[in-house]
Amino acid sequence: MTATAAPQLQHEVKDLALAPLGNQRIEWAGREMPVLKQIRDRFAKEKPFEGIRIVACCHVTTETAHLAIALKAGGADSILIASNPLSTQDDVAACLVADYGIPVFAIKGEDNETYNRHVQIALDHRPNIIIDDGSDVVATLVKERKEQLSDIIGTTEETTTGIVRLRAMLNDGVLSFPAMNVNDADTKHFFDNRYGTGQSTLDGIIRATNVLLAGKTTVVAGYGWCGKGTAMRARGLGANVIVTEIDPIKAIEAVMDGFRVMPMAEAAPLADLFITVTGNKHVIRPEHFEVMKDGAIVCNSGHFDIEIDLKSLGAKASEVKDVRPFTQEYKLPSGKSVVVLGEGRLINLAAAEGHPSAVMDMSFANQALGCEYLVKNKGKLEPGLYSIPTEVDQDIARLKLQAMGIQIDSLTAEQIEYINSWTSGT
Repeated sequence: MTATAAPQLQHEVKDLALAPLGNQRIEWAGREMPVLKQIRDRFAKEKPFEGIRIVACCHVTTETAHLAIALKAGGADSILIASNPLSTQDDVAACLVADYGIPVFAIKGEDNETYNRHVQIALDHRPNIIIDDGSDVVATLVKERKEQLSDIIGTTEETTTGIVRLRAMLNDGVLSFPAMNVNDADTKHFFDNRYGTGQSTLDGIIRATNVLLAGKTTVVAGYGWCGKGTAMRARGLGANVIVTEIDPIKAIEAVMDGFRVMPMAEAAPLADLFITVTGNKHVIRPEHFEVMKDGAIVCNSGHFDIEIDLKSLGAKASEVKDVRPFTQEYKLPSGKSVVVLGEGRLINLAAAEGHPSAVMDMSFANQALGCEYLVKNKGKLEPGLYSIPTEVDQDIARLKLQAMGIQIDSLTAEQIEYINSWTSGT
């Protein structure tokens, strides 16, 4: 990939001197992102986003860089901010500013005040399209910038948490534009959520702690696609996995997949490691901390840092100290300690590099094509949540298979006739 010289840009990144390392890492990620590369090449010819202002609120990683570069190739006037205070890769942010001329406002470890200021800066860009990760930008727009709603063509959202928020906005009658539900695309949640979250979550835990997972009793809270992947990968490393759930169907599925299932109250005294992936609030609470083993490790791989009630834990603790990078020990009055990773934020991005580029290739292909779909259908879509069209989803899968050198069968004329007929039977 050839970088282009950037003009002087307004930006807020840690250090532009990190750009060469960022460029090297972006190039490496691109080796496993052939689908997005083909989309970028087409965008460069067709310019579908000419005259369109796009705000992307995403984890600023090497993979996100390829999405940002594809949008710019398509003619977008875009700006990139972080979707989580601990998920930015500072060298990538520097490279996008210095080498690709993309304004970036993201610093790893930024405080909440800075994060919220960056959201406001993004909205100052007066976006026509918002690419959101958790719906913070959309929620802020709806609550605080109603005068800008007429500028919006639509939004795309690729997190479970963000889709929950968008549905709530729709139910409350405040979502006044179309939203593409990228999260539920088959080429997103089957792969990104399951294989991406599964691998990167355990990668973050191991980098933060260097603990041996084999033989550890591990609780995975939530058995959605992210929970499935996390439980699968933990078992693959030799952990004894317990699943906690509120959904009876998902709980049965976990049982059938060979996991123990029980309430968190029963699991809390048994486990060495806890991983939350529910998208909900206070999944682990004071009554759970009180009965945990001494030295139990707690972390989160859901989008927001509210799944673990750290405020209550901090109020109860007699001492909180850093014991390793992204690893804090909370000493309790009982003499026991609880170890919290990544300040309760996404452990796969706080302590590691996020999902492997091979799965983000498909997720960001969905994001890019979701934006294009919104532009092509400007003024034609009613406010609401829209799925990625099935044919787009299948095209992404087909391109991925081709890039992997894998071929599949096609239906014969006889088979097509059979599946479209009701007259044939036994």
